[in-house]
Amino acid sequence: MDDPYHNNVNQQVTEGGEYTYTQDGGYPYQTDYPPQEEDAASDATEGADDDDQMYEGEYQGVPHPDEIKEARRAARMEARRKARMAAQQEEEEENLPEQYETIMEDCGHGRFQWMLFFVLGLALMADGVDGFVVGFVLPSAEKDMCISNADKGLLGLLVYVAMMVGALVWGGLCDKMGRRKCLIYVLTIDLVFSFLSCFAQGYGFFLFFRFCSGFGIGGSIPIVYTYFTEFLQMDKRGEHLSWLCMFWMLGGLYASFTAWGIIPHYGWGFAIGSEFQIHSWRLFILVCLFPALAALVGVVFMPESPRFLLENARHDEAWMILRQVHDTNWKAKGEPERVFTVSLQENTPQTQEDEFIEIQSETGTAFQRWTVRHVTMLQQVMANIMSLSAPELRLQGLFLVVVWFCLAFSYHGLGVWFPDMIKYMQYEEYESKVRVFHRERVERFHFNFSLVNQIHREGEYIHDKFANIEIKSVKFEDSLFENCYFEDVRSTNTFFENCTIKNTVFYNTDLWKEKFKDCRMENTTFLHPKKGCHLNFQEENDIVIYLVSFLGSLAVLPGNIISALFMDKIGRIRIIGGSMLASSACTFLLLLSFSQGAVICWQCLFYGVSVAAWNGLEVISVELYPSSKRGTAFGILNGLCKFAAIIASFVFAAFIGITKIIPIFLAFAALVCGGLVALKLPETREKILS
Repeated sequence: MDDPYHNNVNQQVTEGGEYTYTQDGGYPYQTDYPPQEEDAASDATEGADDDDQMYEGEYQGVPHPDEIKEARRAARMEARRKARMAAQQEEEEENLPEQYETIMEDCGHGRFQWMLFFVLGLALMADGVDGFVVGFVLPSAEKDMCISNADKGLLGLLVYVAMMVGALVWGGLCDKMGRRKCLIYVLTIDLVFSFLSCFAQGYGFFLFFRFCSGFGIGGSIPIVYTYFTEFLQMDKRGEHLSWLCMFWMLGGLYASFTAWGIIPHYGWGFAIGSEFQIHSWRLFILVCLFPALAALVGVVFMPESPRFLLENARHDEAWMILRQVHDTNWKAKGEPERVFTVSLQENTPQTQEDEFIEIQSETGTAFQRWTVRHVTMLQQVMANIMSLSAPELRLQGLFLVVVWFCLAFSYHGLGVWFPDMIKYMQYEEYESKVRVFHRERVERFHFNFSLVNQIHREGEYIHDKFANIEIKSVKFEDSLFENCYFEDVRSTNTFFENCTIKNTVFYNTDLWKEKFKDCRMENTTFLHPKKGCHLNFQEENDIVIYLVSFLGSLAVLPGNIISALFMDKIGRIRIIGGSMLASSACTFLLLLSFSQGAVICWQCLFYGVSVAAWNGLEVISVELYPSSKRGTAFGILNGLCKFAAIIASFVFAAFIGITKIIPIFLAFAALVCGGLVALKLPETREKILS
């Protein structure tokens, strides 16, 4: 039986033997049209290629099957290319450290490394000097610019914050822009803004210039150690990086010596008009620029790190620099005939970011090119920072963070505590010698001698004259001044409280409103007053402060020498752990500090012992991380050091004059904790730079 739904297709045969199909009641597909001649068919399709024929699925947006196949073939080829590049890059990364170490051994250690040593040492010395500048000029600057106690603390805080930010920023940038270029930027910023701070008359400008200077010089330590490390072979790294640390000590000695020689000499300043004054403390800042200036001149003539160039696929430049190192060293050793025959692998692929920057360097406006380069660089720096949390770096990074923080907290905390404790002892001794006058009556007397460290209570001064004298640390309480005359009087830390002043003239004195607290004035005249703040160089520049800083800097010399000689013999870990634990024992001796001499003695001992831990920590920090992340990691650790110093300065200063036990216990606990954690770090003295 025929199915009307399924048997509705009929087969027909044409004259040419070809089959055609028609539906019931429908029309044939082809036989409705008469067959065309061959020439006629070609005429109808003339000018139309097969490629121009429309694919009917194109109306619905469906890709042509040939296009799909071509896309899949291209994707497979791209995947194979990326796999080959990844394997090639992995092989390059595995071979580069050993190859580079072999090259550095062939170049030898000689004149080139020593020239770089002194140039980078001067940059490190500039950082050391900058750490002392604010502390030395602050006693004079706060009087010269009328800085309050709150603003004085803000200056010290902002300088450390600037150095912390500078370490983070420049440490990351030197991994992308280059060690040499970033060091030039760092030193230039420090020089320019330190120079401007010498002439800043207002506190706001002075604060801004010192902040910018700190931001610049804060990046010097991460760059210097990263830079110098990549020119050293494995068996020379520990010793010569430790010798390099001595320049920070030299910076402290230079700053202390020049401050003692310049700041107390008022006559060394000059003035331009009445508003623009350059006192000796400003000249001291100017002299402190010499190490940074010398370092900048030297770095200009130094080459970029070849290891950085190799990491960035700049093989030709790296080869030229390595040949320069080789020829310089062997010519100095009397073997100029030795030829540099090393060939470098040149298969390091560029990253997508590098290719993108390269494309953009030839397109767009100058501003667009600048924006693309720097935004992409910022993205790379942030990616570098995030990569430090990789599993293989996370644990050792955590240990390093703990050790850096503990050592910085105790070292900088006690660094604040030592001079403040000496000042407090001086104050206590001074207060113990104060003379108290009670209910004295002085009439028609000419005071032509200085009044020092006295308290006058309920006194009466009738028809007295105070002329051409200095009143230092004197307080008048509930006293009466009647028909008195003050002329050419200079005062320091002098106040009148609850006093009655009648028919009295103050002529050309610095006794002004802030000196009188709750006083009653009756017919009192102030003529030509010296308003504002005035320098007193004998008062503000105690030789003991310079001596303490000088001896503290000099005390690290034995520790530097010992750590340099034994860094490669007994290892970094034992140096760090042993030094921190020995330093913790030294803190207990501070409980015996009952005099200024004892404090200075224990300070020198503590600095001399703890410096070995600093040297070992700085060496291991540059050896643990790969070259592409070395500056970034060191910058983060050094920024953490500045952060710990900020916290410690507030914590330790809060207990001055209250108790010695809490600061000493905090320093002890931090050193013991850091020393024990340091023993968990991996030893790196036989590690090739990865």
